Amino acid sequence: MKYFIIAGEASGDLHGSNLIKELNALDPGLEIVGWGGDKMKAARCKILKHIDELAFMGFAEVISNIGRILRNFKQCKKQISEFKPDVVIFVDYPGFNLRMAKWVKQRGYSTAYYISPTVWAWKENRVKTIQKYVDRMICILPFEKAFYAKWGYEAEYVGHPTVEVVRSEKGKPQALPDEKVIALLPGSRKQEISKMLPIMLEVIESFKDFKIIIAQAPNLKDEVYEPFLKGRSIHLLQHRTYDILKIADAAIVTSGTATLETALFRVPQVVCYIANPISYSIARRLVKVKYISLVNLILNRESVRELIQSDVTVESITTELSMLLKDEKRRKEILDDYEELEKLLSRDGTASRKAAEIVWQLALKK
Repeated sequence: MKYFIIAGEASGDLHGSNLIKELNALDPGLEIVGWGGDKMKAARCKILKHIDELAFMGFAEVISNIGRILRNFKQCKKQISEFKPDVVIFVDYPGFNLRMAKWVKQRGYSTAYYISPTVWAWKENRVKTIQKYVDRMICILPFEKAFYAKWGYEAEYVGHPTVEVVRSEKGKPQALPDEKVIALLPGSRKQEISKMLPIMLEVIESFKDFKIIIAQAPNLKDEVYEPFLKGRSIHLLQHRTYDILKIADAAIVTSGTATLETALFRVPQVVCYIANPISYSIARRLVKVKYISLVNLILNRESVRELIQSDVTVESITTELSMLLKDEKRRKEILDDYEELEKLLSRDGTASRKAAEIVWQLALKK
């Protein structure tokens, strides 16, 4: 069978790669090409466009890059038309993928969407687009299946793929020395890092007894971080986020998939997020969710402290981080919540395998 897959961010590259590995096991003679990153390439996908060229964060950033985005649509359509896949697989990245799904389905291709767009958070009417143009929606959050059912659309919940990724790493020996460690996870985009890393570095000035390790995004080079690190004794490690989390006592995390990964490694965390002011102003009017971190969203309560926009200060982060490191009651509360979280996200088997089976069965119907 022939598959065309589109992932536009680092997390999509990771989960897309695991999906591809399972598809290879089910369909050994497959051909798979698409948009993604190094992990998908290592899993035997021919990458036609790399995620380094694709990530735009926020309304203002999208508008300023509109010409480039339109060219991307044109290029992707051409590649799909030439390849003629049995199934087009969309991995997250909804701003691009939902529009592509419409074009793809109108031309008669089968469509599968892995990792649902957050239609439950904002622009709920996007469900109508999904109903028309997505043959199989594969969800990774437990409440999403019920959400789609309200619209009369049958989605599949397969569990969260991050659970299986973290479990596979937990048993491996620690690759870093066992010391008192604070992990800094400032994000995977240059915009996030330029906003968050300077504040994080000010915070850790109050924690001289700890080794400070920055988890470098796999898609970014050292020079993105180096201007902020001059004269500081701080470790910057790429492709080692899980090794860092294995030994971290606490973490400061920019909102995103990293909040979930940090929780699954049982690391108490404070979550911070600063968006472009224009983007944030628009989002505040449109987004309906109470929380920004996946941990709190899934538990449906504030388990980890969230600091957003003007609340992101050196003082507020320092206060919460000190509590996470010193208050045993607070640490136990968070760790108990993390255990509950993992149970909610776990299912028999693996999310990647179940997702691959759904995609493969769709291909077989061609």
